[in-house]
Amino acid sequence: MIRHLETLARIPLFRSLDQDAIRRLDSQCIWRRVKAEEWVIDYQDESRDLFVVAHGHVRVMIRSISGRDTILRDIRDGEYFGELAAIDGQPRSAGIVAVTDSVIARMSPAVFRETIHTRPEVCDQLLALLASQIRSLANRVNEFNVLDVRHRIYAELLRLSRPALGDERHAILSPPPTHAEIAARVSTHREAVSRELKSLERSGILERRRGALVLLKPAHLAELIERARS
Repeated sequence: MIRHLETLARIPLFRSLDQDAIRRLDSQCIWRRVKAEEWVIDYQDESRDLFVVAHGHVRVMIRSISGRDTILRDIRDGEYFGELAAIDGQPRSAGIVAVTDSVIARMSPAVFRETIHTRPEVCDQLLALLASQIRSLANRVNEFNVLDVRHRIYAELLRLSRPALGDERHAILSPPPTHAEIAARVSTHREAVSRELKSLERSGILERRRGALVLLKPAHLAELIERARS
């Protein structure tokens, strides 16, 4: 645990609350630091608390018996996880591992549920997040059903990218994900990712730069994915 120096005031979910309500919630949370590569919660863990990432970067993962990891999504500053178990009381549907050193607030399900029951604006934000997660998962299931590994890799590169500063025709991934990370996101192996990235480089679609991967033709990549869907 850490000395109480952090606050939920900067967290979008609670931004509508007044200072007194924020101070009360701050005092009801357990604050802790976690180290990079430390597991915050495990898959099927029976705890029910909500976790808020005040600072840092954590990852939602499922580890199979065979040892292959599946990355579901990343959670960064101001975001939260554990809301499903806090709502329905079921074991955790995935594990959470810290990607960087992080500061996390742990809120009991009773406090979380009281907040969303008494503050409609907080409840609305929670519902919007749950809806977006359902849409994202539905999109991922559709990709696994209709796209081969090559085009799933293309789709993940676009998802992880953002418009390049000064040139919106390009998209950038910085820091660049490892081949193993991309493989874990699309359920394949590192060799397949390496092969496809090299092919994109040869085609002039991808460029490696110091600390980044640059998609030189993201629109063309999106077109290739749409052709594969149809």
